[in-house]
Amino acid sequence: MSISFHYLVMAQHSIFQKKLLAKLKGTGLTSGQPKVLDYLKDHDGASQKDIAHGCHIEPGTLTTLLNRMEEIGLVERRMLGGNRRSFHVFMTDLGKAKLKLITDAFNELEEEAFSGISAEDRENFMNLFHKIYKNTAHL
Repeated sequence: MSISFHYLVMAQHSIFQKKLLAKLKGTGLTSGQPKVLDYLKDHDGASQKDIAHGCHIEPGTLTTLLNRMEEIGLVERRMLGGNRRSFHVFMTDLGKAKLKLITDAFNELEEEAFSGISAEDRENFMNLFHKIYKNTAHL
């Protein structure tokens, strides 16, 4: 039986998401929120447009996600420079605390995924996968 690249990517994504949400059970975080907080880790204060692009989320979906995240106190939206048309998203202290849990869960899952794989093979895989990502991200 031949297993295709697309099958492996889709299956791995589903498995990773299920395991991530299981690790984050009891934290109050729901699907989509970890990705946004992880993005804000390196881009705190980003515009909603940049978050949508960086997380590969449709703008309308992101708006709904951010509304919920703001309601529960994970993020806050602010106008910068008086521009009423563009809000920037910042993590709150609660969001930063949840980010620590997310980062730990991501690290555990990555270690599990690369278990038994040498550092050299891991680096080679990541380099190749990054090339694949770049090839497909701009379609």
